[in-house]
Amino acid sequence: MNIHEHQGKELFRSYGITVPDGIPAFSVDEAVAAAEKLGGPIWVVKAQIHAGGRGKAGGVKLAKSLDEVREHASEILGKTLVTHQTGPEGQVVRRLYIEDGADIARELYLGMVVDRATGAVTFMASTEGGVEIEKVAEETPEKIHYERIDPITGFQAYQGRNLAFKLGLEGKTVRKAVSFMSALYKLFMEKDCSLLEINPLVISGDGDVIALDSKINFDDNGLFRHPDIAELRDEHEEDPAEIEAKAAHLSYVNLDGNIGCMVNGAGLAMATMDIIKHYGGEPANFLDVGGGADAARVATAFRIITADPNVKGIFINIFGGIMKCDVLAEGVVSAAKEVGLNVPLVVRLEGTNVEKGREILANSGLTIINAASMGDGAKKIIEAVS
Repeated sequence: MNIHEHQGKELFRSYGITVPDGIPAFSVDEAVAAAEKLGGPIWVVKAQIHAGGRGKAGGVKLAKSLDEVREHASEILGKTLVTHQTGPEGQVVRRLYIEDGADIARELYLGMVVDRATGAVTFMASTEGGVEIEKVAEETPEKIHYERIDPITGFQAYQGRNLAFKLGLEGKTVRKAVSFMSALYKLFMEKDCSLLEINPLVISGDGDVIALDSKINFDDNGLFRHPDIAELRDEHEEDPAEIEAKAAHLSYVNLDGNIGCMVNGAGLAMATMDIIKHYGGEPANFLDVGGGADAARVATAFRIITADPNVKGIFINIFGGIMKCDVLAEGVVSAAKEVGLNVPLVVRLEGTNVEKGREILANSGLTIINAASMGDGAKKIIEAVS
């Protein structure tokens, strides 16, 4: 789950992490009132969407008067921002963040991720603040510095000093940076974060360390421990299909291809997408109905896939273990008749009650292409949508 910048900064404040003063606003009048309350003389008007690259897209504006705050707020609020992270469809701005201007001497980058290779939380830091970290990693990877945090000992002060020295920090700023990182690590672990980025992290003229941005992602599997974090969810920023899937206990991620996939088991789902790519196709989604899905959940999954206008064909690849093939077949037939299936459908079934499942599909009156194997199914659906 993602949250907005202003929500992330409230979390930062609660952990003693320095951020500029700011107030969220949901209308132009609220933006002006926020600026009046902050006092100025310089404000930053920021679009609040779950995507980076807002500044390049015109979503971050500097204002030197209340009239400029009103002008920028009127321009940004309701605008569709298109950034490298939103995709070409963009994201509508429904809220703003009005923030005090900051005294910026240097701009840095600081991030934290769960490193899957080592199974540990890792700090990433770079002198290239304000630049997309993906671009830095591609063009000048030597400018990114890493510190792996041992899960037993936790964050150690010497690791913070290592990063601070590599960023060229000196004197009292080193101590402040170490305290800053220690608080970030505490937040990351206590709130079950999966990613945390500050870009830019700024050093002020007085040597203070300030988070000028915040991007925080949380592990959905840990949200049951954090009802306060779950309340921060903004469904306007999420794919409606993914919201529906989550409510139905489905694992669904929308992709850019044209072949809809319905699979049981995350590993099999990944393999299915891989084999579609291998034979030259493009998957339109990741969808794992789970091992214990019933007919109703399968029907919901099928409706979600067919609701995507980019889907030109569907590949169902099921290995029946806990989930029986006949249950899958009943759900597919029910949903296909309900939505009026008008795209090619390829089905590969194996496992528990496979003959019953095939019989249900054969007697459904639907045009279904049977596949003997995963590779056979991938070839057939690619041919059908070509």
